Amino acid sequence: MPAFAGRNPGIDLLRGVAIILVVIHHLALRIPLAKTGLADYVPLLVLKALSWDGGKAVKLFFVISGFLITDHTLRRWGSLGGMQARPFMARRFCRLMPCLLVLLALLSLFKLAGLPDFQFHHPEQSLSRAVFSVFFMHLNLYETVTGYLPPNWDVLWSLSVEEVFYTAFPLVCLVLARWPSVLGIVFACLAFALPYAEWLIRDAKDIWQDEAYGPGLCSIAMGVCAALVAHKFPFSARSRTAQCMGVLGSIGVGLYLLDGHSVSSVLGYYCAPLFYTLSCAALLLAFQAGWGCAAVMRLPAWPRRWGQMSYEIYLTHMFIVMPAVHGFKATGQNWQLGWLWFFPVLLGAYYLGLAVERFLSRPADRELQKVLRLRQAAPA
Repeated sequence: MPAFAGRNPGIDLLRGVAIILVVIHHLALRIPLAKTGLADYVPLLVLKALSWDGGKAVKLFFVISGFLITDHTLRRWGSLGGMQARPFMARRFCRLMPCLLVLLALLSLFKLAGLPDFQFHHPEQSLSRAVFSVFFMHLNLYETVTGYLPPNWDVLWSLSVEEVFYTAFPLVCLVLARWPSVLGIVFACLAFALPYAEWLIRDAKDIWQDEAYGPGLCSIAMGVCAALVAHKFPFSARSRTAQCMGVLGSIGVGLYLLDGHSVSSVLGYYCAPLFYTLSCAALLLAFQAGWGCAAVMRLPAWPRRWGQMSYEIYLTHMFIVMPAVHGFKATGQNWQLGWLWFFPVLLGAYYLGLAVERFLSRPADRELQKVLRLRQAAPA
């Protein structure tokens, strides 16, 4: 078995880095770091990476999500073919729906109240249709057809990709339960089809290039494959395999986040994302074996807590970002000091996510699991 049966500090840190990059990206779209006084002291390459790594961070989320869901499934049922579809889907419902329902209620209320940041600006868009697209997992497609939704709505596109995968995931596992090797091949084929998925959307609208199902599903499948490998071929933290995967995975992820353009110029535009997801998978395998986790535990816990609350922060951080943008504009748009706005935004996003986790998502998750008797139904 892999080294960690509970929360893995390395994976939590990786998720924390991803959600911090997403928050910075959404603020930097509106207050570009390269225009602020920070450009006098920090290399432009670093500022551009911080400003534009949000999409790469979401892809990292997809790989981690595929890894964790598969790892939990294998721990609970022993194999993907032994999965029970009803408890699997019920647990996803308990984890995701309470926050999502409250968020949609607030967004709908604020739109009906006429608040500027929550109004639709495209004639083809309507509140009922937007809500429908969220529940039926095609908000990304809806935005491609009608245009971007307001910022607090737009972040929900990634849920459409994830939930399509996890709706199909138990069905595929149960259909192919008698052929576990075929099941692994199916997910491997999907994972390594990422260059083809990127090629398919080469001429699509910018929205679809950012939010298409194909690249996201391939990234999640890479995480699934990594978890299957972790359970099939476990290795220790001190093994040469773990050390090689940890170092190479860290270098690969770091290079792609810092300068994805250079990686693409060497590997090709369509193959570079595959290099990135493979690097993510290697790093996850190393962390799962325990590589680097002792060092991570010596670091402050704050970045790991970002990872543990990544879902809550992701859904709510635009409630902090947009007021900060309005504050920046209202105070005269001092670009020299514009970078200072990032600190209160990160702090506010963290504590808003903490409040949502403590008072909504975790209590609701526990109560729903009790109602559905999921804890009692869990096999030994």
